[in-house]
Amino acid sequence: MRLYLAQRLSAMLMAPLVLLHLVVMVYAVQGGLDANEILSRTQGSMLWGFVYGLFAVAVSIHGAIGLRVIAYEWLKISGVLLDLLTAFIAIGLLGLGARAVYAVVLT
Repeated sequence: MRLYLAQRLSAMLMAPLVLLHLVVMVYAVQGGLDANEILSRTQGSMLWGFVYGLFAVAVSIHGAIGLRVIAYEWLKISGVLLDLLTAFIAIGLLGLGARAVYAVVLT
């Protein structure tokens, strides 16, 4: 039940963040900005760091739980192995997300 709730809550968090991301990207591209100009505007912004950091956490939780269900149903993995696989996926996704936030905001 905890995983079910965690996945639903992460989806509720991701939905507005995805919409915000898409709106900002469409707006920026239509305004003629290229990737370098966009990155120059996000560097050092704690607001964008928070937004994309929150997004990375939500995606890590949501994705790991979803892949856990697939591994259980299709690969018949269960028990400690399933828990370890889920944790490994969540940590990996969070690491990739943190690296992307660092690259966009702090470099």
